[in-house]
Amino acid sequence: MKQALCPCGSQKSYETCCEPYHLNYNAPTCEALMRSRYSAFVFNLVDYLYESTHPSHRSKHLKAEIAATCKGLAWTGLTVEKVWQGEQKDKVGKVSFRASFMQNGKTGLHIEHSRFKRFGKAWMYVDGEVKE
Repeated sequence: MKQALCPCGSQKSYETCCEPYHLNYNAPTCEALMRSRYSAFVFNLVDYLYESTHPSHRSKHLKAEIAATCKGLAWTGLTVEKVWQGEQKDKVGKVSFRASFMQNGKTGLHIEHSRFKRFGKAWMYVDGEVKE
């Protein structure tokens, strides 16, 4: 039986791509974390999205905001546009990406320039500048 492709667009199976990060919260690069967060939105993994957000950016309403986003959108595709730093030996990184979605029967596009930072040994999402 063929394993399903990971929604992050890597062309790998979910089991060999984002699932290991979803299970242990430790992606090796900021791009891998960003891809795993996209897949987490696809699968409504609210706890993973919360836990992979840098502690300095976790508001008391963050889980509810994430849950509302997961519920309201069906993510349909991811394109990584550019990556700056964010490798295993870096302390910060940035990723620009486009994520397509469906909402209320209409297509949409989320364009973001995200910032990531190490917290201990783990990469964490800090914040993102969303393009209109």
